Amino acid sequence: MSKPQFIKKFIHAYWNKGRHRLFMFLKWTLISALTGLIVGGFSTIFAFIMNTMTEYRENNDYMLWFLPLGGIVTVFLYSVFRYKNDKGTNLVLSTIHAQSEIPLRMAPLIFFSTIITHVFGGSAGREGAALQLGGSLGNQIGRCLKLNDADKRVVVLCGMSAAFSALFGTPMAAAVFALEVVSVGVMYYAALVPCVFSSLIATYLAKSVGIKETNFSIVLFPELTIVNALETVLLAILCALLSIVFIVMLHSTGDLFRKYLKNPYIRIVIAGSVIVVLSLLSGTRDYNGAGMNVIARAVSGEAVPYAFLMKMLFTVITIEAGFRGGEIVPSFFIGATFGCTFGTLIGFSPSVCAAVGLIAVFCGVTNCPITSMLISFELFGAGGIPYFMIAVAVSYFMSGYYGLYKDQTIVYSKYRTKFLNRKARQ
Repeated sequence: MSKPQFIKKFIHAYWNKGRHRLFMFLKWTLISALTGLIVGGFSTIFAFIMNTMTEYRENNDYMLWFLPLGGIVTVFLYSVFRYKNDKGTNLVLSTIHAQSEIPLRMAPLIFFSTIITHVFGGSAGREGAALQLGGSLGNQIGRCLKLNDADKRVVVLCGMSAAFSALFGTPMAAAVFALEVVSVGVMYYAALVPCVFSSLIATYLAKSVGIKETNFSIVLFPELTIVNALETVLLAILCALLSIVFIVMLHSTGDLFRKYLKNPYIRIVIAGSVIVVLSLLSGTRDYNGAGMNVIARAVSGEAVPYAFLMKMLFTVITIEAGFRGGEIVPSFFIGATFGCTFGTLIGFSPSVCAAVGLIAVFCGVTNCPITSMLISFELFGAGGIPYFMIAVAVSYFMSGYYGLYKDQTIVYSKYRTKFLNRKARQ
């Protein structure tokens, strides 16, 4: 066969087999770009308002006194929108499993209710709002484009990635987190291209209007030695146990609240009042809001020894009483402050231990080792790769089948090549 004929045959064969792939690539490029712009735009507005409100609260301590009132408004909003049985981020995961549908009203509800939590000093993160906001908007985009159910779930994943990325400025972790968090042991690779594109577009959009990405300054990581490696393993084991305690505390407290305080208004007012009293007794506002400034101090090597316990208590009361927000940033706080304290006690760099602790607890509560590795690069740079590899592997292994989200499915065992297909433990 002559060379021109070979080339002609190759092009013909590639076109016949590859045009469908090309069509799908162009289709998802356009959909992911649209999703990145829409979800990224709303998330950027959300991030700007959150930053503004947080700064206002930090400069005006009296805002804390209105936390119970903010709780009443939150319950009222969910009642008005007839959305009393809110499953939060679990509903987004359930939608990916094709078990439920995300209503559009979730987007404005989580938008305003999370701002209420933060402006009045509730202890919660932002990523819960990001995942729910992105999932709700993504689902609506899929409906407007009249996509089938399978494609619509991919757009939901795109929305999650875009919202997470816009808020945190971590596009690699945001793209993979949406693929990894739904099912432990199986990743939704069909959504890789759209999630990557929507994540990058949302990040660029947020940066272009001045939303800063999340990253921390850290001292140089020392060369990994046998002693340092063993200390990192011990820290990762303790962080895995801490992540289990945090998860159990969250869901056990929620059950107790719902059992003994059945009226949502009474429940949230009492919890808000408890947060106010605890804040006054502690003499600091470090445990209100997300606590990003405390995380930064811990990574620089400074943390109150019991800060991680206080944050756990504040976050559990806030979220399980009915205030809206996320658990991931509090897990950052818990891991960083615990790691800093651990490093101080054993005589190993508190700054390095804070970074390792942050990543280890995050991995323990989410069951997302690949995302944990990626977010460690984006938050701390690549200098600590050996430490983060050890921390992620050990924490993932030792945290068992516990997870923040009850609709997260454990598809394959963490310990052997065995199919499980069970929900995460609470």
